[in-house]
Amino acid sequence: MRSLFGTLREKVASNYVKIVFPEGNDDRVLRAAARLKFEGLIDPVILGEYDEVHDSLARLGFVDQDYTIINPNDYAYFEKMKEAFVEIRKGKATLEDADRLLRDVNYFGVMLVKMGLADGMVSGAIHSTADTVRPALQIIKTKPGISRTSGVFLMNRESTNHRFLFADCAINIDPNAQELAEIAVNTAETAAIFGIDPKVALLSFSTKGSAKAPQVDKVQEAVRLAKEIAPDVAIDGELQFDAAFVAETAAIKAPDSPVAGQANVFVFPDLQSGNIGYKIAQRLGMFEAIGPVLQGLNAPVNDLSRGSSAEDIYKLSIITAAQALDRH
Repeated sequence: MRSLFGTLREKVASNYVKIVFPEGNDDRVLRAAARLKFEGLIDPVILGEYDEVHDSLARLGFVDQDYTIINPNDYAYFEKMKEAFVEIRKGKATLEDADRLLRDVNYFGVMLVKMGLADGMVSGAIHSTADTVRPALQIIKTKPGISRTSGVFLMNRESTNHRFLFADCAINIDPNAQELAEIAVNTAETAAIFGIDPKVALLSFSTKGSAKAPQVDKVQEAVRLAKEIAPDVAIDGELQFDAAFVAETAAIKAPDSPVAGQANVFVFPDLQSGNIGYKIAQRLGMFEAIGPVLQGLNAPVNDLSRGSSAEDIYKLSIITAAQALDRH
């Protein structure tokens, strides 16, 4: 199997996808943006005060390229952007609100995406998830039929050519059955970006009715709804992780399942289990956890961990560009 990021780099190369980086005052972000620019993968739009960003790029040794650097505080089309924001918010924001909010780099960056001046955004190196997600939900909003966004992690291990998707590990604390079904279907769609033929397991502490509890009922109902939404996708549950992943266990616990024993997309019943699960796989299973990749939005906006390295930012930016190309 070819390297995942080798394939993604080929996909996005020379397409001049514009990705906004609101955190132009962070060296990790600048290193990633400069590398992406140098390799011809992305046309970065860096937000910040021009001289400060330019001086930081020079200090890091990256001034040999022509960068797009925008300072929200002296943006030539700021008044037009304010008017567009008020129209989008439809009575929920005044021009004064717009003037205040759009000086926040995340709101400004998302508006660049909304107005078609950029194709996606990557933020979160020095901002919280809420700081990144809130403007995306208010401005870009979720796709028709999707009630909320969710966060998926790509669990990648190049040494063994294993790649899986874990959701939702970032956003929804306790999704109900309908929301869980949407997460399952959205994650199956996201799998295509990574060349994964999705086999989606909705996880539980029960397999096919082996335990009785309201938590199990929720997952069973989510499976029913997900199959109605996406009848052509291989989706099954409720499944314990061993039944979803181990063929021998699946043969005993769920012998008639089209997913058990071969799942590659794992949907956790709540945020607590999802967050714990991906970190166990990352630390004990030696998987690279890339994300969270936000799904369900009308345009790609992705959130970084504040502990991200320049390499993490580089990779999530490539994924964001691939999402943008798939959208178009």
